[in-house]
Amino acid sequence: MTEFTVWAPTPELVRVDVDGTLHDMVRSEDGWWRAEVACRSDARYGFVLDDDPTVLPDPRSARQPDGVHERSQLWQPAPDAWTDDGWAGRSISGTVIYELHVGTFTPEGTFDSAIEKLDHLVDLGVDFVELMPVNAFNGTHGWGYDGVLWYAVHEPYGGPDGLIRLIDACHTHGLGVLIDAVFNHLGPSGNYLPRFGPYLSSGHNPWGSSINLSDAGADEVRAYIIECALRWMRDFHADGLRLDAVHALADNTAIHLLEELSADTDALAGELGRPLSLIAESDLNDPRLITPGTAVDTDSPHNGTTMSTTPSTPPCPANDKAITPISGRWPPWPRR
Repeated sequence: MTEFTVWAPTPELVRVDVDGTLHDMVRSEDGWWRAEVACRSDARYGFVLDDDPTVLPDPRSARQPDGVHERSQLWQPAPDAWTDDGWAGRSISGTVIYELHVGTFTPEGTFDSAIEKLDHLVDLGVDFVELMPVNAFNGTHGWGYDGVLWYAVHEPYGGPDGLIRLIDACHTHGLGVLIDAVFNHLGPSGNYLPRFGPYLSSGHNPWGSSINLSDAGADEVRAYIIECALRWMRDFHADGLRLDAVHALADNTAIHLLEELSADTDALAGELGRPLSLIAESDLNDPRLITPGTAVDTDSPHNGTTMSTTPSTPPCPANDKAITPISGRWPPWPRR
């Protein structure tokens, strides 16, 4: 028997469609629905909410073989998928990071084709490969920043099995792997999360509605994000994450989501016995992001240059001031 679960406090009725057959689910007081179903290990499934017959993908889907609008598929890695048992990880301090977009790195645009060029990266002196977002987004081509199913791996790249092969090969070549994770917004196509529960808040950021980190139901949303982040490092053996635009995470709680994630990441690193790193991209030049911490990916030089050369560009927060050096490693870059 396979247990299907979904957090869906919004609808009054939830059923799970498994390979075309509907099964009733039982709701608990915390808004979670559960059902046990006898099915194939690679069954296609989705959820039907209230009276709408549309089968929606699982918010925690591991695989979307037909795209973000279709059924999810049960998935587990093959027992012999990993060969990196000897990988002890590496510290990110002072290393060379190569930002890699899977879709344009090779003509084929897949994880497997990228493996064939890892020797080239080693020859360049690269220490870490930073994969631009690999979560599932609508369509075939894109930068990945409009992801809607954060737990699933973009299928045209090679899906979860392909990502395992790439990270495993990177470790064989002595390369660490960072994954660019976008938790500040959801893409416009294939975002069904609001149908299930209060994943979004009333506030807005430059890309749309903000993620609910402080309002009613936020505890489950925060857990959804943190588990997704830890999953990349635990289940996919990533050595860390680059967190996109953390200044757009509107969190008014006593313990900020980033602080919570940082503590959980440290705990996971101790459990796994290898270093794990978090890099936060921010426009705020806020020292709290790196005191204490590992690194901050600042867009200040990029945004400052844009403002200087394009006066009509609206200023980003703190970018209308001189850029503050980080940990003494960057020289001051005054505006002229």
